[in-house]
Amino acid sequence: MSSSSCKITTKSKKLLLLLNQPTLTSKGVDLMQIHFDEGAVNKIQPHLGSDKKLLLTFEDGVGPYSQHAMIHMQVQFSLNVVKASDPATDYDTEISSNLGPILIKGYSQEDLNANMHVHFNSTLNTLVLSGDGGDIDTNMGFIDFTQANGVRNNPAR
Repeated sequence: MSSSSCKITTKSKKLLLLLNQPTLTSKGVDLMQIHFDEGAVNKIQPHLGSDKKLLLTFEDGVGPYSQHAMIHMQVQFSLNVVKASDPATDYDTEISSNLGPILIKGYSQEDLNANMHVHFNSTLNTLVLSGDGGDIDTNMGFIDFTQANGVRNNPAR
């Protein structure tokens, strides 16, 4: 048996970082978080209240808030506002943010990072979701399901 050397490249370092991320349970992990920049807070905050909750929806067609499950090559998410009383049984994991708790589908954590950021792109009027590994969704939707035209007013889709 001969020994062989292994060259660590930038690509393999990124893979190692991704593999070492915390794993969520149905109760969540304090280490996974999202920080919304000032522009994103200004866009989202007026839609929030004690009678509402935030969902980060992986657009895979599962659940009442997923808009589509088309075949596509990129990962797509949308940030959804729903009534606190609305069902969200598919959203079994909670992560923290500077806007309050956000519910996600537990299995969607595979496409997320431990430290995420949401930036408001004022030129395109869209949200950009990124993490330690880079951009996750550069055109993340924002849908307020508590408003009659919430889906129609989604500039990302």
